[in-house]
This record gives sequence, C-alpha cells and structure tokens, in this order.
Amino acid sequence: MDDTHRFTDEPDQDLPGTPADPAVDHQRGDRGVEPMRLTPLLPRRQSPWLLVDVDGSPAAHGALVWALREAARREATVVAVWVVDDEGDDALPGVSRPGRRAGAVALERLEAQVLRAIAETGVSGRVRTAVLERPVFEALTSATRGADLVVVSGRGKTLLRPAVPRQPARRLARGA
Repeated sequence: MDDTHRFTDEPDQDLPGTPADPAVDHQRGDRGVEPMRLTPLLPRRQSPWLLVDVDGSPAAHGALVWALREAARREATVVAVWVVDDEGDDALPGVSRPGRRAGAVALERLEAQVLRAIAETGVSGRVRTAVLERPVFEALTSATRGADLVVVSGRGKTLLRPAVPRQPARRLARGA
C-alpha cells in the first residue's frame, strides 16, 4: 500500500522497508524474532534393491520383467547380475579371475537381456547391471537362506540377516 492510500492513524512501523526500532520494541515489550526450534527429520528409509540373476533362460527373463514392474511400483532399483563361473584350467585354482574378455561378453549379454525386458515393460531408469563372480553371488544367496553375512567396509561392519516372518496376529474370540 502506498502513502497516498494510507489512513492518517496507521502506524509508520507497518510500512514496508521501514527498519524496526529496537528502543520502541523494548518499550512495548516486544521481543525480536527468535529462531524456531524444529524437530529433527527422521531419515527416510532407503529405497529397496532387487537383485536378479540373469542367465539367458526364459525363467530368468520372467524374473527380470517381474523385478522391473515391482521396482516401478516400489520405487526400487533393480540390479541385474550375470554370474561368471571360474575358469578351472589355471595353475592356481581359486586365485585366478575370469578374463576380461569373458566379463565383457557377459556384460553385453546382460545388457541385451535388460534392454529386452525394458522394451517389454516400459520401465526404464531403475536398472543397474553388474557381472559377479560365483563366490560373491553365492555369499549373497546364502544370506537369503539363513546364513549370516557380515559386510565390512571403511565405514564399519554390518550384519545382515534375513527378515524374520511375523507371527500371525491372534484373534480374540468375541466376548473375551
């Protein structure tokens, strides 16, 4: 509101851009603006991850399609993995790694399977691909069957255990 439309009995302190006078505020008993105490926000639960073993079979393709649809529904991330078996012809078995060529071929096959599933479902942007060696994949799958899996990193240790199914709720009989 500009000065031409103001009434003569309106105080000047309400004018925009007029600095507040601390002496006047103190006389009237007004206190300055205090910082607002906010309750801390609870951390949002991390989005789920869906790990899918893709091996080129029709069953694995069906699992990948289901995982993509589920990821779209739950705002999850699908990690499509191709498991590379150890090549047993090396001098030191168990110490060798699959060749780079085998990993590149496996990654190409995996990405082709993922593109096919994306074309079928229309869900994109929720997929990551990885080529895993057999021992890593066996450690992850054994954790789903009840084995303990301890993940150790520079940030600490975490013990992963499968979720314990909830007990069915007991219903009370009427009148109890």
